[in-house]
Amino acid sequence: MKKEVNILIAESNKEHFDLMRTNLQEAGVHNEILHFADGQQLLDFLFNPDTGPENQCRPQESMVLTELNLLNVDGLQILERIKQDEQLKKMPVIILTTTDDQDTIDRCFSLKCSSYIIKPAESQEFEETIQSFARFLSVVETLI
Repeated sequence: MKKEVNILIAESNKEHFDLMRTNLQEAGVHNEILHFADGQQLLDFLFNPDTGPENQCRPQESMVLTELNLLNVDGLQILERIKQDEQLKKMPVIILTTTDDQDTIDRCFSLKCSSYIIKPAESQEFEETIQSFARFLSVVETLI
């Protein structure tokens, strides 16, 4: 994946975030990875980038990886806000969640999420899922 694209991860479970970051890095993804513990923090960063501590990176040069089940603002609301914004609507938004409800999945795709990945319950399978995702990002880089 190109170095200048930042990965913004909205994940309330710190252990899941740490596992994602570690596995992305081990799979060769060296992009800036920023963590947001709830949806409102991510929206504040995206829509008021000068107010947060992460203001060294530009939201327009980012992709979002979000859990749906977040505090304050959930992942579906994040997806809706991004896709409604003229400047951010082309930003890739990947849903990585435990929610496997077909109506929710359909709703996310109707809102133009880039991908929907269901988190496996087992830690080893979760690690493998993240590593597969990282390999996908590497393939995308070669196509750009």
